[in-house]
Amino acid sequence: MSDLYGFSAKALNGGTVGFDAYRGKVVLVVNTASECGFTPQYEGLEAISRKYRAKGFEVLGFPCNQFGAQEPGGAAEIGAFCQKNYGVSFQMFDKIEVNGSAAHPLYRWLKESAPGILGIEAIKWNFTKFLIGRDGKIFKRYAPPTKPQALEGDIERLLAS
Repeated sequence: MSDLYGFSAKALNGGTVGFDAYRGKVVLVVNTASECGFTPQYEGLEAISRKYRAKGFEVLGFPCNQFGAQEPGGAAEIGAFCQKNYGVSFQMFDKIEVNGSAAHPLYRWLKESAPGILGIEAIKWNFTKFLIGRDGKIFKRYAPPTKPQALEGDIERLLAS
């Protein structure tokens, strides 16, 4: 695939979401976990989602249990946790793998298109973020410690383009 729009994934509620629905929007893709030191970033993700949604911005959350088994629950448990603790209103997807032979095709594309430090493609930990422009192409990859609010300048630049 050459852009975001050719992919789809199973939503946390069980339906399939085709990413063509995000055509023309700025999208932030992030792998999440409920029991991680970075889990409080859900608050920041929700804040930027609410702040920029009306301008054409979407956050897409992908729970993953590949890092320290920090996302052990099923879809209902993950959804309840996100809602109760962080009021998450952005689109959350079913738990996926982001590394290895069973990695979701979206994540294979993200890693290949935007490798991390020293050209290493593998996702290193929960809350790795990929910002995608209105053209469906990856703008930038951000490391897990990067707080969602730190992306606001890049989000605003992409929304303005």
